[in-house]
Amino acid sequence: MTHTIQPNNPETTPAPDVTDIPATDTVPRATPSSVVPAALKRRVPKYSDLAPLMQFKKPEFSRTAKLKRASTIWELRDMAKRRTPQAPFDYTDGAAEEEITLRRARQAFLDIEFRPGILRNVSEIDLTTHILGKSSRLPVGIAPTGFTRMMQSEGEYAGSQAAEAAGIPYTLSTMGTASIEDVAAAAPNGRNWFQLYLWTDRERSLELIERAAKAGNDTLMVTVDTAVAGARLRDVRNGMTIPPALTVKTVLDASYRPAWWFNFLTHEPLTFASLSRYTGTVADLINSMFDPTLTFEDLDWLRETWKGNLVVKGIQTVEDARKVVDHGADGIVLSNHGGRQLDRAPIPFHLLPEVSAALKADNSDAAIILDTGIMSGADIVAALALGADFTLIGRAYLYGLMAGGRAGVDRAIQILEKDMSRTMALLGVSSISELTPDHVRVLNK
Repeated sequence: MTHTIQPNNPETTPAPDVTDIPATDTVPRATPSSVVPAALKRRVPKYSDLAPLMQFKKPEFSRTAKLKRASTIWELRDMAKRRTPQAPFDYTDGAAEEEITLRRARQAFLDIEFRPGILRNVSEIDLTTHILGKSSRLPVGIAPTGFTRMMQSEGEYAGSQAAEAAGIPYTLSTMGTASIEDVAAAAPNGRNWFQLYLWTDRERSLELIERAAKAGNDTLMVTVDTAVAGARLRDVRNGMTIPPALTVKTVLDASYRPAWWFNFLTHEPLTFASLSRYTGTVADLINSMFDPTLTFEDLDWLRETWKGNLVVKGIQTVEDARKVVDHGADGIVLSNHGGRQLDRAPIPFHLLPEVSAALKADNSDAAIILDTGIMSGADIVAALALGADFTLIGRAYLYGLMAGGRAGVDRAIQILEKDMSRTMALLGVSSISELTPDHVRVLNK
């Protein structure tokens, strides 16, 4: 049987008999206005209520204020792009061919999942670590970068002094625009390393090695991935030369970046401090000077010649990592030159776990250093968790340099330090030594 339920029509439904309601029941009544909370009553605001909210600050447009507002390396990059002519900026920002390697290197750090621990005491975070026999206040140093005064006139001086102030290593490039001796004098209490390209002229290489030792550099970093120059197409399109040429295009580009050109034209001319004066393209310089015949025997020669720490930069396979350690290297840098040499090269962050496992299996204590793609402190923490002993930054600090000189480099380091501290606290670890591969999971796409 079907039952039809009629809607409740107040005109047809009889009112309930009050005698049918049990004595214990209460009839809902509208809430009187007298019991509305005071906080919900509307009123005219008092000046004493508004005063704390009226904190109007004078707008600040200085470079220092802008740097202080930057909270990521990407924001420093945006500032750098506005302040720097296209050719120098693209030289820093770009990579080889289609720039696939650089994109993949940065994506590798994004394609992870952190796995935090809870209920740990993280009231104090210790970021200090040991690398190649000495302490570093942070697990990151400044990588060797060429032509640095072209990016901003303070160049290597800003980088070395910022590193000294932060208590981290600074690496001067063979292609630097400040001399070994001048950098040592600018940062006398810093830990200075020297990066070496082996040339066809061994006597010139030996001269640099001796100068580096005399200036107090404790680590020699030999780069081995530049048998020939990579195809850096942005530089080709920009007509990039050393020093930058004044053409119609560059003059127009400089018209709204006058500070860069003022600094460039009113300081000492841009030259390679470790080389003879050179004019031409970067690729022509590399192809004319660097030795494409290098072998492991040359590494043996370096090991005999240099008495300090020897690090080999440009390792891209497990096999080569093992070989250079067998030939006397105290450390390796997993690096594809920032994606600036071979496009579609191996990604250092992907290679890291395999290399770490291989060297441990060999009972090697060689330091594993990683660069390429690092744009945040979280990237650094992930690398340390997966087996790196140390990291290097190139573009990340150069963006700060182009954004604001020495103050910009300081800001880049501050951003990374804050990132690292926060990430470690949220992971539930208070020191570098507590990081393990269990803290990171690489996501499968």
